[in-house]
Amino acid sequence: MFLDISEVAQRSGMAASTLRYYEKRGLIEALARKGIRRQFEASVLDRLSIIRLAQTAGFSLDEIQEMLPGTGPIDLSRDKLRGRADEIDAQIAELTRLSALLRHIAKCSAPHHSTCPKFRKLLDDPKQAVDDA
Repeated sequence: MFLDISEVAQRSGMAASTLRYYEKRGLIEALARKGIRRQFEASVLDRLSIIRLAQTAGFSLDEIQEMLPGTGPIDLSRDKLRGRADEIDAQIAELTRLSALLRHIAKCSAPHHSTCPKFRKLLDDPKQAVDDA
């Protein structure tokens, strides 16, 4: 069963122009045409979900294209996925530290932030543990 491009767009939440662009890049493949309208296998929806997930995780379309074979079953690089997960974990740790610092600054009772010893300590040692904030 084939899905018309408009149905794929509706089900995936992606614009038809995005689907055409992904097809041009080789990320997805239209298998037939009904008149001038592209027709896709239903499995394209899984592929589009993976593309969306990979983009959300910070992979570029070039990286996604390298990880996704043109046809056949999807078999993503586990090493690349683990590496990106490690990068996300590092970002989470940094953002958590930043959030704690901002919360401390917001509630600090010192007359001026520059006179707050804890604030000064965090500025001097940006890698300091969040617990100290």
